[in-house]
Amino acid sequence: MAEDAEAGKKYVSIPQLAGVETLLTSGGKEVPLSSIEGKKTCLFFSAHWCRPCRKFTPKLLQIYSKLRNTGKNIEIIFVSLDRDEISFLDHFKGIPWLTLPFDTGLRQKLCMQFDIEHIPALIPLSTNISDGFVVEEDAVKLVEEYGADAYPFGAKRRGELEGRDDSRRQGGNLQELLGCKERDYVISADGIKTPISDLNGKTIGLYFGARWCPPCRIFTKQLKEVYNELKTLRPGNFQVIFISMDRSEEEFQASLTDMPWLAIPYSDRTVQELNRIFTIKGIPTLLILGPDGKAFETDGRTIVSKYGAMAFPFTESRAYEVEEVLKKERDSLPHRVIDHRHEHELELDLAMAYVCDECHQKGQYWVFSCKKCNFDLHPTCVEKSTNINN
Repeated sequence: MAEDAEAGKKYVSIPQLAGVETLLTSGGKEVPLSSIEGKKTCLFFSAHWCRPCRKFTPKLLQIYSKLRNTGKNIEIIFVSLDRDEISFLDHFKGIPWLTLPFDTGLRQKLCMQFDIEHIPALIPLSTNISDGFVVEEDAVKLVEEYGADAYPFGAKRRGELEGRDDSRRQGGNLQELLGCKERDYVISADGIKTPISDLNGKTIGLYFGARWCPPCRIFTKQLKEVYNELKTLRPGNFQVIFISMDRSEEEFQASLTDMPWLAIPYSDRTVQELNRIFTIKGIPTLLILGPDGKAFETDGRTIVSKYGAMAFPFTESRAYEVEEVLKKERDSLPHRVIDHRHEHELELDLAMAYVCDECHQKGQYWVFSCKKCNFDLHPTCVEKSTNINN
């Protein structure tokens, strides 16, 4: 393998590629190595004992078939890192692409030539040029993130796809962000389709969550209260779109049944795309889009959990304003009180929701609570007491 010092690119000629003259089909038929000339060729380093390989191979199979069916001139050559020939033959059974003969010495040579440090590895080779094939970077991550759109897999394509993601993230076009060619709507729990265009001009919460996740179930209740409150206080100004991380269609439907808002259909490719575009690393996550369709750099989950509907439209500046208001209220109240209606000292605390044990009305934010008992009083109810201890 040669390297172009000026461009920093590696090249490999056909004889260097394998050191053999023929490749094998899954049926054992020999084909000449020269058959890959003119094709977009990838070397696939994999082994049956490798769990990540077993997970990645079905996805690669699906993409390979899709590309071939749409006329793409692509070929994959399997380089086995299986422990023995029996495992190799079992691994390769039914696979539609080509393979190098099982040879431990050959694979060691290839792993060194192509700097293979882990598997699976998918090494694209560019179109044949006078000096051989240009060797591209490992495309496994690119394929996992973009599927068939990753074709033809090189660094240039990655740049194009990342540029497209940036455009969708920053462009403020909700149809491009939340929809696709086949779908220009979001759905409700009862299956009603709402055009994405109806969301224009609203503050939108993109809610990444799942029914199997206990923190998500807790946050869903909090978000539901805020959503319903804003529906009354600011009708038409706020909408939530659920992006499901559920493990099945049934789980998704069960999740949506508990939600008064809208969702992207389960298994829609936009779900994976939004996870990638916004680099979602954990759930629950609430991402806030402003009326212009652009994302705020705020932690929507934290703001909603801490301040509720009072913090709408959930910007950093509004969260700061709410924090200042709450601090001012706190400073006007005693930190501890002794009230004749309860035997223990009550401490000032902050709570998203509670029920006052004196007036039996719901409360929010500041509350006097007993740390030993489930006893809460509104500050206004405590103020009626003659035993306030500052």
